[in-house]
Amino acid sequence: MGSHDHKEMAAKVGSVRAAVITVSDSRDKKTDESGELIKSLLKEDDHIIAYYNLLPNDRQAINMEINTVLSGSGAQVVIFTGGTGISSKDVTFDTVVPRFEKTLDGFGELFRYLSYEEIGSAAIMSRAAAGTIDGRLVVCLPGSRGAVKTALQKLLIPELRHLVWELSR
Repeated sequence: MGSHDHKEMAAKVGSVRAAVITVSDSRDKKTDESGELIKSLLKEDDHIIAYYNLLPNDRQAINMEINTVLSGSGAQVVIFTGGTGISSKDVTFDTVVPRFEKTLDGFGELFRYLSYEEIGSAAIMSRAAAGTIDGRLVVCLPGSRGAVKTALQKLLIPELRHLVWELSR
């Protein structure tokens, strides 16, 4: 089967159950524009928000959150936003990526390429990543609305059902 055939099969997946987790020391649930945008874009494509939370930039909190989401939310995809930069406080990438069982290198590569087209050379500072943990897709996105919009509209939403279908096989 080619990718076109796979996408036809994946279309039968229907709505995907998603967990959205914002990692930030400067936002709260009322000012979390990126988390809200992720939820909105997923809902527009008929997906279900099974879980949402906002955490500080803290490795232990992030690890505990992954365990909580994977064990009890029913989420098929977990999307983190924030904490993927290169400052000392950015720990999402460093905490989540070592837990990946399989890494989707193409996600980060394509995301940085698309970001480069939008923001130029600053795209090299993004450590956006995607992989699998316990049979679920886990994605780490930057915290900016622009990055979230690019990742969701150009990469994740077009492939989300396909990714979930592949993980269920």
